[in-house]
Amino acid sequence: MRRRLVPAALIPFTLLLTACGGNASAGTGTDGSGSVTLDVGDQKGGSEAILRAAGELKNLHYKIKWSTFTSGPPLLEAVNAKAVDIGGVGNTPPVFAAGAGSKISVVAAWHGTSEGDAILVPNGSKLTGPEQLKGRSIAVAQGSSAHYQLIASLKAVGLGVSDVRIKYLQPADALAAFTSGKVDAWAVWDPYTSQILRTKQGRVLTTGEGVTNGLSFQVAAPSALEDPRKAAAIKDYLARLRRAQSWVYGHQEEWAKVWAKNTGLPYEVSLDSVKRTNSTRVPVAVDKPLVASEQRIADTFTELKLIPRKVDFGALVDTRFNGGLPPSTTPAKS
Repeated sequence: MRRRLVPAALIPFTLLLTACGGNASAGTGTDGSGSVTLDVGDQKGGSEAILRAAGELKNLHYKIKWSTFTSGPPLLEAVNAKAVDIGGVGNTPPVFAAGAGSKISVVAAWHGTSEGDAILVPNGSKLTGPEQLKGRSIAVAQGSSAHYQLIASLKAVGLGVSDVRIKYLQPADALAAFTSGKVDAWAVWDPYTSQILRTKQGRVLTTGEGVTNGLSFQVAAPSALEDPRKAAAIKDYLARLRRAQSWVYGHQEEWAKVWAKNTGLPYEVSLDSVKRTNSTRVPVAVDKPLVASEQRIADTFTELKLIPRKVDFGALVDTRFNGGLPPSTTPAKS
């Protein structure tokens, strides 16, 4: 099969995140000291990088053993297998994990903008709005946050999945298909959105603002939460993550440099993504509105028969770490 080359500016991150459904992980070392070890699942340029950049990995009275995963689904597989105690994912992987019968607990949440979740079209496309997607081919990673964003965006203009031709492609393949004109649109998330816009390979047809919840989570293994010493370490770990995320908002250029180094992204793309998405996140409570919002996602995928069973999202949450956090509907930072 003939394939066109991906533009050089898009190669580094393409090679880095080859498949959201992959199951590879790699150990990246240990921080801290003490008799308790917290096994933390991470993604490239994720929690470890933010904590280190913000100086939040100092004075740890427990050990953090890092494992890096290609994406949320394999990370949650490791949580279910008790190979990982806790890890960060987006708003959709927990739904699919629960639908597969995984034992997981959502213990913390952040609310950010959904501007980086976008349906992109090539610059030369005649499409000007999502209502014109009827009959068009759209690339998306199955089970990703972009998958739900696509479904919700179509529904908002009176269309369903049967009205379009969905091509389930992981980001690297979707990017190649998009830049070679083999699909009419691409539903994806940041930093891919920022890559396409910065390199002038396409434009935004619509974003997830107003149709998706902008939530991301830390998900723990129930067995870790049942261990009092690990539960105490998780509480401290979450507090550090919340402080580190606040640090990102006040140090956007500094964080963009760190993130670029960690991911292989060009600095300009990293900074665009930080401003559009990463720096907007605020820590929020795992509360009833959050559960209701995630339940809508779960029910949508159940109705489409994309997950094999009904998911009770409320049964997945553990609210013990909410503290005095604001409600999940708190506006993202601007």
